[in-house]
Amino acid sequence: MLGVTAGAAGGRDDRRGRGARGHGSGRPAPGREPRPRPRPTPSTVGIIRALVLPVARTLPWLPLAAGGTVGLLLVGVPRLVSGETADWVALLLLRGAALAFGLGLAFLMDDPARHTTAGVPVRRAVRAGLRVALVAPVAVGWWTAALLLVPEEVRPPVGDMTLEAAATAVLALLAGAAAVRLWDEPEPGQATAAALLLTGLAAPLLMPDRWTLFVQPHVDRWDEAHRSWVWLLAGAAFIWAACLLEPVRRRRVRAVFTARS
Repeated sequence: MLGVTAGAAGGRDDRRGRGARGHGSGRPAPGREPRPRPRPTPSTVGIIRALVLPVARTLPWLPLAAGGTVGLLLVGVPRLVSGETADWVALLLLRGAALAFGLGLAFLMDDPARHTTAGVPVRRAVRAGLRVALVAPVAVGWWTAALLLVPEEVRPPVGDMTLEAAATAVLALLAGAAAVRLWDEPEPGQATAAALLLTGLAAPLLMPDRWTLFVQPHVDRWDEAHRSWVWLLAGAAFIWAACLLEPVRRRRVRAVFTARS
C-alpha cells in the first residue's frame, strides 16, 4: 500500500512539474487568449512619405498651369514683336508674369477634402509645407524660363526681380492660408486670386510715392525700393507661418467634446 501511495504521489508531482514548465515556457495557459502585441506607432517621416502621392494628386495643377502659361506669354512678347523693346516695358511684363503665376499659387491651399483629412496625425503646417514643397521645383523652373525669355539687353536685374517674384508668391500663399484659418474655407482659391489681382493692379496706382515699391530700373530709388521688398517678403513669410498653426480654440473645443463623449 505504501508503494502504491508513493507512486500516485509521484505521478501527481510529475504532472504539476510539467504544468509549471509549460506555463513558464511562454505558452499561453489553457483557456487564456494571448495578449495582442502593440502596433508600432508610425513616425512623422513615414506619414509624410505616405502623403506625398495623395497630396500631389490633389494639387491645383490646372490653375498653376494657366497662370504659368499666361506669364510666359507675357514675357515672350518682346521676342515676338519686331524692333527694340524699352526697359520699362520688359520690367512691366516681367512683373505681370510674376503676378499671373501668383494667381495660380493662390489656389494652392484649395483642398476639397480638408475637413475629412483633419484627422491625419500631422499638423496643418506640415500638410501645407508639403504642398509648397511639391510646387517649389515647378515654380523655380518656371521663373528661370521667364527670365530667359526676356531679351538680355533689356532684362532687369535678375536678383531684384527674383525678390519681387518671391514676395508676390508668398503674399499669394499668405492670402490662401489666412482664408483657411479665419473662415475654414476648403477652397478659397477664387476669392484669394481675385483679392490678389485687385491688390496687384491697385497698389502701383494708390501707393504714395514715398512708399512705392514699383520703381523703374536705373533710378536712384531702385535699391531703396528693393530693401522694402525684403521687409515685405520677411513680414509676409512670418504671417504666413503664423496662419499655418493650429487654432488653439478649435483644439480646446475638440478636446472638450472628446472628454464628454
